[in-house]
Amino acid sequence: MDAITFSRMKAIDANCAYLGMDPLQLMENAGAGIAREISSRLHSGTVLFIAGRGNNGGDAFVAARHLAIEEGYRIKVLLLGHRSRIRTEESLTNFGLLSNSGISEIKEISDSSELRAYHGWSEADIVVDAVLGSGIKGAPRELESTAIDLINSGGKFVISVDIPSGLDPGASIPGKCVNADLTLTFHKMKKELLLPDVGQFTGEVKVIGIGVCRDAESFAGKGDIMNLRRRSQTSHKGDSGRVLVIGGGPYYGAPVFTSMAALRAGADIVTLAVPESIADTVASFSPDFIISRLPGTFLKPDHVPRIRELLESHDVVVIGPGLGRERMTREAIARILAICKRAVIDADGLYNLSLPAERNGEFIITPHPAEYARLAGDRLPGDFEKRKDIVCAFSKEKHIVTLLKGSIDIVSDGKEVRLNRTGNAGMTVGGTGDVLAGIVGALFAVNDAIDAATCGCFINGMAGDFAFEQRGRGLLASDILEKITDVMKGL
Repeated sequence: MDAITFSRMKAIDANCAYLGMDPLQLMENAGAGIAREISSRLHSGTVLFIAGRGNNGGDAFVAARHLAIEEGYRIKVLLLGHRSRIRTEESLTNFGLLSNSGISEIKEISDSSELRAYHGWSEADIVVDAVLGSGIKGAPRELESTAIDLINSGGKFVISVDIPSGLDPGASIPGKCVNADLTLTFHKMKKELLLPDVGQFTGEVKVIGIGVCRDAESFAGKGDIMNLRRRSQTSHKGDSGRVLVIGGGPYYGAPVFTSMAALRAGADIVTLAVPESIADTVASFSPDFIISRLPGTFLKPDHVPRIRELLESHDVVVIGPGLGRERMTREAIARILAICKRAVIDADGLYNLSLPAERNGEFIITPHPAEYARLAGDRLPGDFEKRKDIVCAFSKEKHIVTLLKGSIDIVSDGKEVRLNRTGNAGMTVGGTGDVLAGIVGALFAVNDAIDAATCGCFINGMAGDFAFEQRGRGLLASDILEKITDVMKGL
């Protein structure tokens, strides 16, 4: 079954808005779908909607309005709380429309005793649970807790909107939640609703299409960034990621770009492990760098014990920028990857890389088409749809996440494919790939691999677009570095 997580659905919703689709449209489609499902099961009678103050409640308001226009239905709506506490503009708009929709009864419930005394429970043929959404953590509060008890004890056919209220599929011990006969979820099945033992609370699960833009799911957008882990007020040094950059030797600019990009993308600590011959030069670019000096002029197997020590205090490794292609360097890369927990492999790190590599962790590779052809042993086809399928199959076979750079970036973990179209022709300048590797590394330190790769290319491309507005085709990789924070603040 083609299923996604609730958090992925949240990103898709936000991506629709990013593409220009008014959230009211999605709410209207969701509510209309709920109404159709109710009318297919009950041809006349009383439907009681129990609505919370979030978007689940908004979906219920739309459904109530659609049902009220049909003959044979008596519609009642209970809002848990005062209308002034409705949390989204879309829900508030649709609640306001109810007074002009022929609804039999609209009540704003202010306390639990009023909810328990409500006479309409016994009159309902169907009760629609739209109290709490999928973001619930911990035990439901009042009024919601009492509402759940009353819904469960009423003996009515219960339809839950998106997820039974109070259900937290991630909890080790299920808490108080609605026991639904039918759960209506939107766009696609949710993985959380397929977990063992969840079915006893959801009843039958049916998916309702709501007219999501295809590109909102396929292409990276604002919603993907919103799902990233962010710094909190209680964060401590290192909580937002420790990145180890292994690079340099023949070149010193590449690891500098990568490290600065990682810092700009939110990493707390970035350590550069570079050959001693360039260490002073690299250190001179920023006092924010921590430098680990490796004896000699290029990476070699003798450095692996020191790298092993560094790995213990870092969350992710970015390996490859500016390393060169010495035989001993390639041997060292293979040994290092075998002991990495998480690694982003870029540039010279990809040269003669054997996949699947000996390893005990997760890898993201960031090739351009020529590097990919060397890794896969075959050139990519010109047809974009075939190219997507091939990258997905390659990622599955090699057990990696592939970020194939191009005019449209292709990201795949072997299960799904995501695309990115930010960026411009000016970004063919040297160093932009090093910047990308650093952003992806910072994100991968505290996020899942496919999310880090997807959001990394989106942020890098958008920073490049901002830089292009100012610099045109004369933009430099350093210009993109300066725009990373502008992108992340704006998202």
